[in-house]
Amino acid sequence: MFYFCYSLKVEVLPQMERGVAKVIGGDPKGNNFLYTNGKCVIIRNIENPAIADIYTEHAHQVTVAKYAPSGFYIASGDASGKIRIWDTTQKEHMLKYEYTPISGKVKDIAWTEDSKRLAVVGDGREKFGAVFLWDSGSSVGEVSGHSKLINSVDIRQKRPYRLATASDDTCASFFEGPPFKFKFTLRDHSQFVNCIRFSPDGSRFVTAGADGQILIYDGTTGERVGSLGGEKAHKGGIYAVSWSPDSSQLISASGDKTVKLWDVGATTAVTTFNLGSDVTDQQLGCLWQKDHLLSISLSGYINYLDKNNPNRPIRTIKGHTKSIQCVTVHKNEGRPYIYSGSHDGHINILSTLTDCQTGENDCFSGKGHSNQVSKIVTDEANELVTCSMDDTLRYTSISKKEYSASDVVKMDFQPKSVSVGAGGLSLAVCIGQIVLVKDKKKVFTLDNLGYEAEVGALHPGGTTAAVGGADGKVHLYSVQGNTLKDEGKALEVKGPITDMAYSNDGAYLAAIDDKKVITVFNVADGYSFYGHHAKPVTLAWSPDNEHFATGGMDMLVYVWTVSDPDQRLKIPDAHRLHHVSGLAWIDAHTLVTTSHDASVKQWTITY
Repeated sequence: MFYFCYSLKVEVLPQMERGVAKVIGGDPKGNNFLYTNGKCVIIRNIENPAIADIYTEHAHQVTVAKYAPSGFYIASGDASGKIRIWDTTQKEHMLKYEYTPISGKVKDIAWTEDSKRLAVVGDGREKFGAVFLWDSGSSVGEVSGHSKLINSVDIRQKRPYRLATASDDTCASFFEGPPFKFKFTLRDHSQFVNCIRFSPDGSRFVTAGADGQILIYDGTTGERVGSLGGEKAHKGGIYAVSWSPDSSQLISASGDKTVKLWDVGATTAVTTFNLGSDVTDQQLGCLWQKDHLLSISLSGYINYLDKNNPNRPIRTIKGHTKSIQCVTVHKNEGRPYIYSGSHDGHINILSTLTDCQTGENDCFSGKGHSNQVSKIVTDEANELVTCSMDDTLRYTSISKKEYSASDVVKMDFQPKSVSVGAGGLSLAVCIGQIVLVKDKKKVFTLDNLGYEAEVGALHPGGTTAAVGGADGKVHLYSVQGNTLKDEGKALEVKGPITDMAYSNDGAYLAAIDDKKVITVFNVADGYSFYGHHAKPVTLAWSPDNEHFATGGMDMLVYVWTVSDPDQRLKIPDAHRLHHVSGLAWIDAHTLVTTSHDASVKQWTITY
């Protein structure tokens, strides 16, 4: 009998876009913060960001999510204009209501303090915003007064209610209600207005724009009362502001790569946090939650700012901003680490011991791959071997944690797969070509294969290279010195091969194909395993050489037993609504899975 349980290792960061503000939400108790990436909403504990949850029910890219002031519900909006209101108290996050108040991308959401009304703004054909009752969708006013998309909305959290919006038309608008009615336009900015926020006590609201200004208004009348920092608050455009809980201060995030802490009464900057000099250090979002000051860089990194040391954050949360394509596990000085490669070429490092408790991820320094990492393995020299759509193989020292400009092997064609064997050998399967690499140099190339090679596997002993083809065959080559010799042998499977791997002891070769069949070969013969409902795409052997795992487009993960094809563990919805992209084993009872939701899950398997 099999049993399983899992823990979530969130590597996913906010999905960022240059020049576009990122809204971070906070829960009313001050314990959690939340943001979006792809079709997911990510909720993280602010004290320990490793404690996390992911909501994956949107059909389109999610752009913003906000807690209701009650703390019991979250409203999230997506690129199609759809709003989903869902439960925060249950693990299942049951959907309460669903509406489509606008016809384009949702940019911001605001609740009234009684959690009964929502304002939603963004892009649309006939209107750029709506305000309605949360439980019926009935309109409680009109969001008008703008000629271009609305970037930001906020509602005064005290009666009498006031609503304010900020738009790409360089204006802000002020509303009274409910029902909310347009009162007047604020034309004080000269460029896009990116953010508008009421103070928690309702006495003020501020607007922040691409013109570098932060303007202060009376929260009840909408009358302008001042500005922060004189004519310019920042040297670059300002994308976000967030008030302190006591309404006396606020922080602002800017494209000038700084975050500033302001004394609103004195209208002066108390502290300037310098987050770097690279373009990826531009600051596009911020949140003041209890004693924590958070900002988000264009890189997606989440910075915990330190008032006492403004040039060095207390903590920086790293990870992936794009979907994870591959994963491997390697022990360094006795500790297992998870290495994952993503669609944008980024490689992340996650310890399976302490980091899962503290939420710290790490990455390699220097310049790495410039395109998707397609395969990631480790060799006997304690190096990470990766192949990428940038037409290279890279060898990266695990102990140095630094990319090397010299340890790069340029391929003639795009590599799809890389595997490693004994004696410094690597096998790269490229489009229309197989390349044998020894000690980081190309030593042998096979062209004109007569079939389309998809994936390769070197036998652990280094004697045989197996290449899986789109012709539904595993082609076997003997490794003779620095050459590959076609033995004229081929193992038949049911369809085009999607992944393949030798067991660690070299006794078995397992292959998966797009006909949903898993075939395992030993020296004598082969036998098939059935179970997947859609194409399996990734395979990994357990260190015990008796079990292996497969994952596929059907969101299923199976753990199979070689000696008995009927004895298997099925993990349904391993990554809900996202197919499994990578598998790796930490030990015989611990499996790691990755997905296009950019998350890593660690499963405990009991046989």
